[in-house]
Amino acid sequence: MKYDFIIAGSGCGGLSLLYRILQEPTLQNKSILIIDKDKKNSDDRTWCFWEKKEGIFDSIVHAKWNTLEFLSTDFEEKLDLGTYTYKMIRGVDFYNFVINHAKKFSNVTFLQESIVRITPDENSASVKTTENSYEGNIVFNSTAIFNPEITAQNSLLQHFKGWVVKTETPFFNPKIGRLMDFRVSQINGTTFMYVLPISTTEALIEYTLFTTTVLDKEAYNTALKKYIKEELKIENYSISHEEFGVIPMSLAKFEKNPGKNIINIGTAGGFTKASSGYTFQFIQKDVTEIVTRLKSGKNLNVNTSFENKLYNWYDRTLIDVLLSKKMTGSEIFTEMFQKNSPEKILAFLGNESTLLEDITIMTSLPTKPFLTSGIKQLLKKS
Repeated sequence: MKYDFIIAGSGCGGLSLLYRILQEPTLQNKSILIIDKDKKNSDDRTWCFWEKKEGIFDSIVHAKWNTLEFLSTDFEEKLDLGTYTYKMIRGVDFYNFVINHAKKFSNVTFLQESIVRITPDENSASVKTTENSYEGNIVFNSTAIFNPEITAQNSLLQHFKGWVVKTETPFFNPKIGRLMDFRVSQINGTTFMYVLPISTTEALIEYTLFTTTVLDKEAYNTALKKYIKEELKIENYSISHEEFGVIPMSLAKFEKNPGKNIINIGTAGGFTKASSGYTFQFIQKDVTEIVTRLKSGKNLNVNTSFENKLYNWYDRTLIDVLLSKKMTGSEIFTEMFQKNSPEKILAFLGNESTLLEDITIMTSLPTKPFLTSGIKQLLKKS
């Protein structure tokens, strides 16, 4: 059987695209095959993002905040997000929501097999698994098959360990999240804590680093225990959930179109924000554009817009500053939040700012390190 669409990988990218397709009346009856080696039924990750209006996944938002804290050794501030709301979605809620919706459509098939390769053809593309081969008019890939090489020379790794902790008595303020707390040891590189209260007795606490290598497993636990005890002053608590993740923050080029009739989506398509590691909302913008083009019959192999090239250059510049150790992450983000409004910063980090706002934020940062890294990245071919 030849499918209209094959979606390789059923993570955030694959399931977001599936849901958007099924929301579009002109596309929802297309034959769709989703292939992944894993059954998506565990709470393996948490996505956080910000947006101005109600979103398509608002019904599964686990918690949200309009005020966030930023803390460093030189600056502390409660950040009013203005028109933005910072939102959290649990992985298991997202998987269940999309998969349960997809079960209403007899033209949608889920397959649990390991993908070996994806091959382009003149009028289609094929996906080879360990058990079979499948053909589709278009293959949307979110696996790592076409990923570039990630090295210590071209990439930082954002790696984190998170605990959902529960206290016996009320401790947290669920109206205020902690976006970044740099008042922890920076010996390994850019390091901060991230605290998102879900209720007065429950919060997600994450230890996050931007470095070229991950730490020993126990180092994350030690840092979390120390922060909870010494900074949050919590003695008695239980851990109801743990998660660990590694996200590339890379100068390497992620191909959008690795072959004819093959479209990379999600992190595979370069939709993890290179300078911050945020992914969810960038994926939503991409899959919305894909569905718009599918609906109108437009070419999916589109060139990157000038605006996206500009934001990509900003990202590459920031990563180069960090990789070359011209400034620390704590120094950069402290300067940024000290001198700019939170709403403008979120617009900038969300690729939604105006050119004037971009210039205002960039000129608020030290000129020399960013100018030299910016020119270096501008002169690179890829």
